[in-house]
Amino acid sequence: MSHENQGNPRQLAAATISFALCFAIFGSISAMMPILKERLALTSVQVSLAIALPVLLGSLGRLPLGVAADRFGGRRVFLATMAACLIPATLLGLVEEYWQLLLCGFFAGLSLASFSIGVGFVSRWYPPERQGAALGIYGAGSIGQSLAAYGSPMLAGAVGYRWGFWSFALSLAVWIFLFAVLARDPQNTARPATLQEILLPLRQKESWLLSLFYFLTFGGFVAMSVYLPIFLTQGFGLTPQDAGLRTAGFVVLATVVRPMGGVLADKLGGLKVLRWVFPATFIMGTFLACPLMSTFTVGALGMAVAIGIGNGAVFKLVPDYFPKTVGTVTGLVGAAGGLGGFFPPLMVGALYQLTGHYSIGFILLSCTSLVCYLVARRMKG
Repeated sequence: MSHENQGNPRQLAAATISFALCFAIFGSISAMMPILKERLALTSVQVSLAIALPVLLGSLGRLPLGVAADRFGGRRVFLATMAACLIPATLLGLVEEYWQLLLCGFFAGLSLASFSIGVGFVSRWYPPERQGAALGIYGAGSIGQSLAAYGSPMLAGAVGYRWGFWSFALSLAVWIFLFAVLARDPQNTARPATLQEILLPLRQKESWLLSLFYFLTFGGFVAMSVYLPIFLTQGFGLTPQDAGLRTAGFVVLATVVRPMGGVLADKLGGLKVLRWVFPATFIMGTFLACPLMSTFTVGALGMAVAIGIGNGAVFKLVPDYFPKTVGTVTGLVGAAGGLGGFFPPLMVGALYQLTGHYSIGFILLSCTSLVCYLVARRMKG
């Protein structure tokens, strides 16, 4: 692996913008869900499935995309992935039936899977002592979720339902051409790794423990960001636009603090940071379980800070443990994080239909954070 001495800000910016626009494609689905729920007359379980299904491909697709980025280079794989994302992003604006929403939403999950490409791409441009900060900045591309949370309902109300999806599809189409011009892979004189060498880390326990941590931190981020519009409209009676604005605030806060998690991990070590993050997540989950707007707001904002810092810290640990196969391990860890965003919406939707409230889901989130803390305490570092 080769690095420029101080990294390459242009390549970091190119990867971050790519991820942000991909994440906006993914985020537009949940942002538009209150409108889709009324438009298609969906039940709570149908809404939960429609929200969760894109996360499934976004989870499972991360491992093969990470492997592909390690073997063929991040630039080529990113271009192909972004081009593929344009198809479901465009078709979402034409949805008139529930099955069409499920089908298009599932394939739109490829935009979420793009994350693992950029981690391998960025880490190869930066030396180990700066990778935490660089990957934290790259992860801030999740701001695309905030753009969608606020922008999609607003655009749908102003210029028509379809443009809640098509605006981000058009933006991504323009960016693909710019990325092709600006992006390049770092020069690497080392022998390319074989597929067997690339997959070897999947047998090591550290890769699976990092997956557990990301299951909580990024899974919690995805689950909260995609389901907050539903929480706020159903649980507190807010309008889709107001719920979108509050969701955007959650995403922005979690995104802004993510680079801080990487910087802290560079200075203190990723595990030390996580040993503070998991107890904080436990406390904030308890606040979220209280069915009052005041406690819910404190819990949501505190959760955004905790899991945002945690996301940055986890991905500092990936190149520390696996410097030669960052893309592959990122794919595994990212898949676990995506699955952490897949199951909670389904479970919470079912629990809400049975009980009429969301508290049990947040209690389970707190319990998961406690398990992660106990595991992190036993790891060396």
